[in-house]
Amino acid sequence: MSRMGLVIVSGPSGAGKRTAVKALADIGFYCVDNIPLPMLPSLLKTIEETEPSTRVGVVVDAREKQFLRGFGDIYNGLNEAGYKVDILYLDASNDALVRRFSETRRRHPLFDSDSPLEGIMKERKLLSTILSYADRTVETTGLNVHQLREYIQSRFTGPIAAGGMNVNVQSFGFRHGVPVDADLLFDARFLTNPYFVEGLREKSGKDRGVIDFVLALPESTEFIDRLTGLLSYLIPLYRREGKSYLTIAIGCTGGRHRSVVMADRLVQKLMVDGTVVKGRHRDINR
Repeated sequence: MSRMGLVIVSGPSGAGKRTAVKALADIGFYCVDNIPLPMLPSLLKTIEETEPSTRVGVVVDAREKQFLRGFGDIYNGLNEAGYKVDILYLDASNDALVRRFSETRRRHPLFDSDSPLEGIMKERKLLSTILSYADRTVETTGLNVHQLREYIQSRFTGPIAAGGMNVNVQSFGFRHGVPVDADLLFDARFLTNPYFVEGLREKSGKDRGVIDFVLALPESTEFIDRLTGLLSYLIPLYRREGKSYLTIAIGCTGGRHRSVVMADRLVQKLMVDGTVVKGRHRDINR
């Protein structure tokens, strides 16, 4: 029996769990911060009896302490009961976590000291079991709250039909860093760059001149055809294994020209194949 979806958000203090769960609440999730793990099955059953279409987001972290030892049994029990469970583990470097505690003047919840590092190390040990079950680990060291919020909402927006999968195609610029959420990453920098063509530098991959220039390159057509063929093979296999989302990232130098054209073209090709897919251009306005 297919049952409601559950997103478990975990990770060390300061990594962004509060931001993540607020972002889930804003897109319609019923969210609970730090519920005792033994109560989770009962909570899901109660919500399901009244609002069966509701998706649930919960924060599980080191405040659970002794309850964390039973995480594996509870996780396996939820899967056996038919719930679709996604575990999102947010992490950041020790330096970043220490800096965030310093900036907010908060004490670490596991160590009453002016230096939170000892608490961070203790917390990592307590959370190691959850980390081993994580479907996705997101490094938040270089993300601000707005970027993390955008990531969470783009990942979990819209209900996923039974047996379905959300496919996202994202263009980006290597100059601005590789996307943290990319499952599959492809490099379009082998294509001739419109940036160096007179009249195209200030335009983007949404403008007709740039589109025509990039698609006229014989390598562009072959690249998209080969990539479409690969994804037409992979997507059903990912879906068969129960993957609920897939992010395909295509990059060029700045993220304004080649990658935008290639991402849009790939979206068009995949839609023809019947895949439900969304496109996004991270760096087009930089």
